[in-house]
Amino acid sequence: MEKRRFGNTDMHVSVLGFGGSEIGYQGVNVRDVKNLLASALDAGLNVIDTAECYRESEELIGEAVSDRRSDFYLFTKCGHAAGFAEPDWTPAMLQKSIERSLARLKTDHVDLIQLHSCSEDMLRQGDVIDVLRRAKEAGKTRYIGYSGDRSAARYAIECGAFDALQTSVNIADQEPIELTIPHAAARNMGVIAKRPIANAAWKTKEKPTEAYHHAYWERLQKLQYDFLEGNLSDAVGVALRFTLSIPGVQTAIVGTTQPGRWQENARLLERGPLPEEMFAAIRRRFHDTASPDWVGQT
Repeated sequence: MEKRRFGNTDMHVSVLGFGGSEIGYQGVNVRDVKNLLASALDAGLNVIDTAECYRESEELIGEAVSDRRSDFYLFTKCGHAAGFAEPDWTPAMLQKSIERSLARLKTDHVDLIQLHSCSEDMLRQGDVIDVLRRAKEAGKTRYIGYSGDRSAARYAIECGAFDALQTSVNIADQEPIELTIPHAAARNMGVIAKRPIANAAWKTKEKPTEAYHHAYWERLQKLQYDFLEGNLSDAVGVALRFTLSIPGVQTAIVGTTQPGRWQENARLLERGPLPEEMFAAIRRRFHDTASPDWVGQT
């Protein structure tokens, strides 16, 4: 699988990474997670991304693949209290959360800790950034990042504190292509694309029951990309290749509970970046259709 230099770090990341939200929210057992992650690593993925608030995700990852720690880069996020008495975003809570994440993941350090979508106002206060800086100085993380969107993500880039940005970008969510990603690339930050296939929200003819998918489903009804009308696997391939063709993006985080999905997605990516004319057509369609409220979705 293709690997790309992750910003100004020493990491060369696979273009496809594993996202840990589904395994936490869908109650997958340890045995199945072990099989799932083994299949991902064997397919060439070397990025595992999770968060403190994805229920049992960190613990499942720690149980499943801590014995293969040298085979992948481990990313997590912090910010939501998720079981602590202290409120979200307080320095004391963040410090406890980082320690808990390390214990859950069965490691003494992660490769990247990210602030998990905190507001621009909170970033400007600086306390939350200082907690991550101290964690880096203490060797608990090698790099620090911000996971989020819109003006907060733009400030996270401009403040110069972070090594990486994780942001939503895909065929239905293209604001970052102009608002943030070029600026992150100019500062040589690593860029992680989350929701890179727009949650495959088009696969159902009816509006999804999961509210998290509604904005993309509604947008895609208006965008009416021709390639979404055909085979689902082919459509996923075009959507994923579009995201990975965006200049500045190094890795795209995909979540699944199906072990065979990694080999399938790896095959889709063998075709390489989208042809320039197809990439440009998707961009034009979005520009011609999007309304002012089609902002980045966290």
